Amino acid sequence: MKARQKRLVFVGLAVLGVTAAAAMALSALQSNISYFFSPSQVIANEHPADAVFRVGGLVVANTLSRQPDGLTVHFNVTDNAATVPISYTGILPDLFGENQGVVARGRMGGDGVFYAEEVLAKHDESYMPPEVAATLQTAHAEGITGPTEQATAALRAATESLVTGGGVGGGVGR
Repeated sequence: MKARQKRLVFVGLAVLGVTAAAAMALSALQSNISYFFSPSQVIANEHPADAVFRVGGLVVANTLSRQPDGLTVHFNVTDNAATVPISYTGILPDLFGENQGVVARGRMGGDGVFYAEEVLAKHDESYMPPEVAATLQTAHAEGITGPTEQATAALRAATESLVTGGGVGGGVGR
């Protein structure tokens, strides 16, 4: 083989190796992606079927119920336009409560209930996940349904926190 042919073979193998590594990395990332959907989008079936995704909003008051096993919890989440029932088996974050912002990751069941694998709650009185704040702000701006006083206060605090740059850091309860 001539020197030029050796260089072409080396460059071809390098390009093939980089392509294979990029394909494997993208494949691994694709399997770990979970998109966020508001309860309105979930009710409209805009979520992926049979895939893990996140849904978030405010926990509806008086919907929190525990099953006799002590670990299974049922509650509803709303964006003030639609409500999604959620079932979660596990230990809830300490700061989880009614009228609080929450994001749940899991799958939608055939019975219309979202089965959460993980529930994340706010970490102080002014924090709300950015996705939840945005969907609540959109629902309120469209005049779909007026939020409760507590939801309005939480939304105002979240918006101020996001504008001032605070409240987006780690520390989300698990």
